[in-house]
Amino acid sequence: MTAAPTTVSDGVVVAIHYTLKNDAGETLDSSSGGDPLEYLHGAGNIVPGLENALAGKKLGEQLKVTVAPADAYGERDPRGVQKVPRNSFPPGVDLQPGMAFLADGPDGEPVQVWISALEADRVVIDLNHPLAGVTLHFEVQISALRPATAEEIEHGHPHGPDGHGGHEHHGHEH
Repeated sequence: MTAAPTTVSDGVVVAIHYTLKNDAGETLDSSSGGDPLEYLHGAGNIVPGLENALAGKKLGEQLKVTVAPADAYGERDPRGVQKVPRNSFPPGVDLQPGMAFLADGPDGEPVQVWISALEADRVVIDLNHPLAGVTLHFEVQISALRPATAEEIEHGHPHGPDGHGGHEHHGHEH
């Protein structure tokens, strides 16, 4: 048995409780009332600015971290906003602003896009992450640390108690 890690470092699965706010102090996301977020440290599962701030911290530690857009979801690219015909979406899909879906990128690779607005016969889509250009304010408490399994290190993210959690990729593909 490897000893349980006492500090956040590469190859450690870290469970954090967090609240994320924007500059206006509005809560954008929080694990409060639910399970902590687990991530594999050193694998880019979370925004780089937060991952860097957590490195070396100890179990139970609480910290406040402000992450600039460059270390989070990047700056907004105005070229990322496009209007596409409504009929290019499958009929019967209840489109809503804020919905994310995968589209084909320029090289046929899947890219995630977000619906930012709906018009009568067109859908405004945005290739920018909804938090692009936003300074993120995290309040974080480290609630658990454990060594990652070999499989988790190979896959680059924790698998969680059900064996397959963590496949919602919060990637930073630019």
